[in-house]
Amino acid sequence: MNQKEAVHERLKEYACVAPDQMMQKLQINAEGITQEEAIIRRQKYGNNAPSAKNKDTMFYCIRRAFVNPFSTILFFLGLISLVTDVFLSSDYQKNLTAVLIIFSMLILSGIVRLTQELHSKRVADELFQLVHTTVQVLRDGQWVELSSSELVVGDQIRLEAGDRVPADLRLTGATDLFVSQSVITGESAILEKFPEALPKEPQKLTDYSNILFGGTTVAGGTGTGIVLTVGQETVYGGLTPSVEARKQRFDRGANSIAWVLIRFMTVLVPVVFLASGLTKGDWLEAFLFALSVAVGITPELLPMVVNACLAKGSHSMGKKQTIVKNINAMQSFGSMDVLCVDKTGTLTQDTVLLEYYMDILGNESQKVLDYAYLASHYSTGVGNHLDEAICKAEKMQGKADYYRQLTEKYQKTDELPFDYNRRFSSVLLNTGEENIWIIKGSIEEVARQCSMIEYRGEKTAAGADILQNVHAVVDEMLEDGMKVIAVAYKTMSRAALVPEEEHDFILLGYLAFFDAPKKSAASAIQKLHSLHVNVKVLTGDQKQVARSICRRIGIPAESCLTGAQLDALSENELPIAVEKTNIFAELSPKQKAMLVETLQTNGHTVGFLGDGLNDLPAVIRADVGISVENATEAVRESANVILLKKDLNVLEEGVLEGREAFANMLKYIKITASSNFGNICAIVAASVLLPFFPMTSIQLLLLNLLYDILCLILPWDHVDADLLTKPLEWSGRTLGKFMTFFGPVSSLFDLLTFVFLYFVLCPGVCDGSFGSLSAEKQSLFISMFQTGWFLESMWTQVLILQLLRTKQLPLIQSRPGRMVTGVTILGIVLFTLLPVTPVGKMLGMTAMSPVYFLFLVADVIAYLLLVTLAKAFYIKKNQDLI
Repeated sequence: MNQKEAVHERLKEYACVAPDQMMQKLQINAEGITQEEAIIRRQKYGNNAPSAKNKDTMFYCIRRAFVNPFSTILFFLGLISLVTDVFLSSDYQKNLTAVLIIFSMLILSGIVRLTQELHSKRVADELFQLVHTTVQVLRDGQWVELSSSELVVGDQIRLEAGDRVPADLRLTGATDLFVSQSVITGESAILEKFPEALPKEPQKLTDYSNILFGGTTVAGGTGTGIVLTVGQETVYGGLTPSVEARKQRFDRGANSIAWVLIRFMTVLVPVVFLASGLTKGDWLEAFLFALSVAVGITPELLPMVVNACLAKGSHSMGKKQTIVKNINAMQSFGSMDVLCVDKTGTLTQDTVLLEYYMDILGNESQKVLDYAYLASHYSTGVGNHLDEAICKAEKMQGKADYYRQLTEKYQKTDELPFDYNRRFSSVLLNTGEENIWIIKGSIEEVARQCSMIEYRGEKTAAGADILQNVHAVVDEMLEDGMKVIAVAYKTMSRAALVPEEEHDFILLGYLAFFDAPKKSAASAIQKLHSLHVNVKVLTGDQKQVARSICRRIGIPAESCLTGAQLDALSENELPIAVEKTNIFAELSPKQKAMLVETLQTNGHTVGFLGDGLNDLPAVIRADVGISVENATEAVRESANVILLKKDLNVLEEGVLEGREAFANMLKYIKITASSNFGNICAIVAASVLLPFFPMTSIQLLLLNLLYDILCLILPWDHVDADLLTKPLEWSGRTLGKFMTFFGPVSSLFDLLTFVFLYFVLCPGVCDGSFGSLSAEKQSLFISMFQTGWFLESMWTQVLILQLLRTKQLPLIQSRPGRMVTGVTILGIVLFTLLPVTPVGKMLGMTAMSPVYFLFLVADVIAYLLLVTLAKAFYIKKNQDLI
């Protein structure tokens, strides 16, 4: 039996025994455990730190920083180089240079990312400390308030409406206790919980009527219980691996690009090995050269440049009141083309005001307000804006005594809190003479429970057209963006509520509320649309209210689907309907997650902004889970990004930062990989045609390293506006196409350089062709040839970066960042001087004649002109460049 199964068996065991028997098994008493016992139990059963916090350890940050598809490729190449260059070489031939370069780049790349990860972790930890939950715990015979992270198995705790259950616990007492388990099951139903032992072994989570699961929320009532499992062992903690293991769009794209590089290596390396071995006869040297080709086609600083781009974007967002917990989310920001948001608090002011209280014909009615006030005043469910707005009636001038006397007259005896299935709440009041059952909530659902209507004290049969009559009164208010709820009642003899008897009520009237749109919402929506990010509203609110608000802020409101309409769609109809619709109303938490998943299946990169537990499944499922500072703890833990300001304008800035980082990453990956591919193709040809290697393995590695060092400045490059106006694709497919198009252009000029060096320059300096020279002259011939190709490769690679970084004319229509320009010029000068330095001589290089530099300038100009023409053709054919 594994650990998970053992935990479930423990829950089953304790669910089926009386509380006193359970306390005996856990060796606890009515006084609670002591502080000393808590320490022992924490060591035995584990810590109750939130599951996401457990995952966000230093080790996890280190692993995330150093282990990714790009660094894995280089790591294995480094191991192979270590074996061939050190372990299998003679003492004279041992060379650690390649090994040191590769592993140094891996370490530096990891450090860049780890630094940003730890910074984000520190900020998130500080936020967690400010908003972490506390709970009433019985310790040493006294009730004290402790952090939920200090709970241990055997602790006795108290819970009330609005509390998040901190661990799996067995109830020992409950009063009208109702719990939402949507975070666990995805079902929106509110379940009542009881302390009595179960008569038979439970089969599913909803059968545990006396167990509260960690992560769920108390919707109403109060309860006490004993902690059975903590941390990762809780049912909620067991869900965490799926949250952490969810594949980010970044990971999928990174893997596809890594596999493109691997496939090219798989083809080219054996070809180079066989060609070199057959023509040169030295198979060990051929293997080492083929290995250098494998390293050469892989951009050595790829992990470092990628991490630098992401870290810069993440750091910039940190200055804009945004915490990026995982810097990979910056890329997802950049490729996001659909943003799903809740309405309340995101698009609206989140301050609801009671505008009207009226009877069934729309006339002002004090009785409707009084009954609504009593229902809200006595509600022990999770507080909401509507109840708060209703209860403010007692603050009206001269009304304090009136409502005090009203609550003294009507005393609560029972209630059924609001849930997403019924869509209304119930409260039972006693006046000393009669019991009055009041319901308030969705106008449709309340009206369906009514068989009569009341107007000015007269009660008449409602009739079959009650819903039509209701909408005749309220539709105009709904279209104006108001939220309208209904109030109904009936008298009864029973002193307790039974859900099955929620029918045959008397419809009394309505209350209308208004939540004004945020002033910034319309402009923010327009900005996101200009960036080709489609905003879709996913709300549990009424259809008419959602449409009205969206119409005011510029979201197309012609099409709107409710949760019930979604359920009626077939599997083939749903993907089409989701694309055509921008407003989804009256949704359950499960439906929100389903819509996100459908959009992803349709090929979109989806962000979801949510703050409540009903948003948690969708936040987890989205490519970019976005939360806010005051969101529920579970949502904050699961989100990739935390906004310290709930404003869509911040998201627009995040999209721009993400796209800028993404564009600079793609510049490096595509341009470098295509240039390297062109060089390798030229090497394959040269390996067959030349009697010597066109470049030593260490020179080839150094060439790529020096070029990559220059590319480290790319995160600070300017990005053309056209690259920021639409999502960018993170795909190996476009990389392969880019490499095979521009790579051969580079190979053509490499071969032209080979011809000039082998047949013109080197024979002229060495006074003869290679085969006719002495060993000493041949050594000079090889050194000059390798130096010439090294310089030509360096010049073309560095300058082509400037040419292909933009669709426009470089330096004229699109200027690079000043740092990029400065570092590029400085790099070309220093690397051109490298052959005449002691380092260059140590690497087998030599000084070149002025004639070579005249050829080099002409060759590079011709290359840049041809690439300019090729770029225009590529853009015309593919409608894009990067």
